[in-house]
Amino acid sequence: MMCPQSTSALLPEVVHGAVYPERVLPTLPWLDACAQRAVGPIARRWRSRLWAGHEFVERVSGLAFTYECLKETEFQPAAETLRAALVKQGLTDPLVAEVFALVREAAARLLRQRHFDVQVLGGYALLQGLVAEMQTGEGKTLTATLPACAAALAGLPVHIVTVNDYLASRDAELMGPLYRALGLSVGVIVHGLTPEARRQAYACDVTYCTNKELVFDYLKDRLAIGRQSTQIQRRLRRVSSPGQTDGLLLRGLYYAIVDEADSVLVDEARTPLIIAGRGNDADERLVYEQALAVARQLRLGREARMDVRSRHVTLTEAGSVRATELTQGFGGMWRGRGRREHLIEQALSALHLFERDTQYVVQDAKVQIVDEYTGRVMADRSWERGLHQMVEVKESCPLSERQDTLARISYQRFFRRYLRLSGMTGTAREVAGELWSVYRLGVVTIPAHRPMQRVGLQDRVFATSEARWAAVVQSVARLHGQRRPVLIGTRSVAASERVSRLLFAAGLPHRVLNARQDREEAEIVAQAGEPEQITVATNMAGRGTDIHLGAGVAERGGLHVLATERHDAGRVDRQLFGRCGRQGNPGSYQVLLSLEDDVVAAHATRFGRWCATQALRWGWQAPSRWLMRRAQRAAERLHARMRRAVLKVDDQLESALAFAGRTE
Repeated sequence: MMCPQSTSALLPEVVHGAVYPERVLPTLPWLDACAQRAVGPIARRWRSRLWAGHEFVERVSGLAFTYECLKETEFQPAAETLRAALVKQGLTDPLVAEVFALVREAAARLLRQRHFDVQVLGGYALLQGLVAEMQTGEGKTLTATLPACAAALAGLPVHIVTVNDYLASRDAELMGPLYRALGLSVGVIVHGLTPEARRQAYACDVTYCTNKELVFDYLKDRLAIGRQSTQIQRRLRRVSSPGQTDGLLLRGLYYAIVDEADSVLVDEARTPLIIAGRGNDADERLVYEQALAVARQLRLGREARMDVRSRHVTLTEAGSVRATELTQGFGGMWRGRGRREHLIEQALSALHLFERDTQYVVQDAKVQIVDEYTGRVMADRSWERGLHQMVEVKESCPLSERQDTLARISYQRFFRRYLRLSGMTGTAREVAGELWSVYRLGVVTIPAHRPMQRVGLQDRVFATSEARWAAVVQSVARLHGQRRPVLIGTRSVAASERVSRLLFAAGLPHRVLNARQDREEAEIVAQAGEPEQITVATNMAGRGTDIHLGAGVAERGGLHVLATERHDAGRVDRQLFGRCGRQGNPGSYQVLLSLEDDVVAAHATRFGRWCATQALRWGWQAPSRWLMRRAQRAAERLHARMRRAVLKVDDQLESALAFAGRTE
């Protein structure tokens, strides 16, 4: 029995005729929407079952002999034969099985990596439009080549979406020989490419790209489409001038495979992506300096309320009166109450909610935003509505031009427009309901190829940060004496550099991987599994990194991961733990926490923190661990509400804007 939506549902001839193919979601009547929500859980479970999955794997294995006798030079002619059949018949299971068998044999010859049966099962799930939950270290990069080759041979442009430039470049380079052996072209999109280079990369059969670069390129296309005439006129121009692309970067939204799907589709979905134009207000620096000066004179609590959890500052009535008094002699835009209060609230946010080496770093006299989920610098990105300029003035950096919004879209609304969407990750079951309700993506768990030998040690909680850092150094010194490699995970650049200073003082050699050392990432990751190696890293090492163990490390217990703080989502912690114990190798992890950590300060009550502190004085760890779990769940609920709010705004925009002739 096949899944309700078979792999043959997306036929090439259905989508090839469109000028810019993408899915347009219909607006359901109120009663239909309620019915859909009611049957959603049942539909999700039905959609996520792989009735024919294991039968499909057996079919692929049975075809192995057909392609084992082929020479490497015969791979491309065999692929061309399958291409002709796929274009004519579509992605039917018999043809897909033959493609998988061919790709499997080609990978074994060219990459010295043969797809395991569980990887074939994962590839089948991806081609059906599911999220495949695979244990970390199970080879998701290789798994993605199976559905990518099948869809590309069927004539569908494939986007393999990763979370950063490093992974996009690495995966395209590693898997490139496989694609080219089958006659498929492969491109990669990273930051800094010219429009023409981007257009060439998107013109390839398979394109590796990051989520942010992809969405911004799509917004640029939307702006270009909005400036052009109707779709009919654009289609006529393409027919008359086939070589013309109307300046568009992408060819449409056909099929996307999202790596680390929970991070891209859930965690990063709280904030919409915006393309902005340059503002031209005069004397802006003086205005920002005045706003910061006023903000420094206001008292938090009485004249301004600060919500750390939602990262928002508002003036109280007393604060509004005080702000009026302090700005009486300024004139200009300070005369309007709305503009005045907005400027002061942005200044308060810059002073109290945005910290150097946490939310941003200063490099080359420029304020660079750090992605809280990946730990990486987001080059050429800026906060809107003057906040970025406020931070620049705070740090005494040259003032960049203010950004005015030209186009806007969220990840929810963007990825729902793909004709076929799938994903893979090691941590999806916690957000299976959200993935279904937002993207109509079912989640299927793929069994591991080898039994997992990862050992989790009991969390340790300390009353103060100083005590926690001392314990970190002590644990690292003990493991270093055992010649085991250690990966220390931190939440911020500042925390990673603090650990580095403590290790240096203790005489422990180490490497640091954060937003300041991103150019050395490949080298640091390559050495992280060697004996006695100590690596301090932000979330840059938390997803997608494959740390290979050096000689003799497995016999000593493998890599040990030491987390120094809980994240707002437990899945991020699980990804960090997943750097050890990969592919059946031994490994261990432990979390060392403090009651002064950010997640506790933002999401735990004062009474709860006091009770936990008293319990620690008596040597009781259980209440503190319970408080940590409770605070993390509170953070997850808050972020879920924020994502629902973003989706609600998106739905309102969806109903208000038409596709033709309008931008987001």
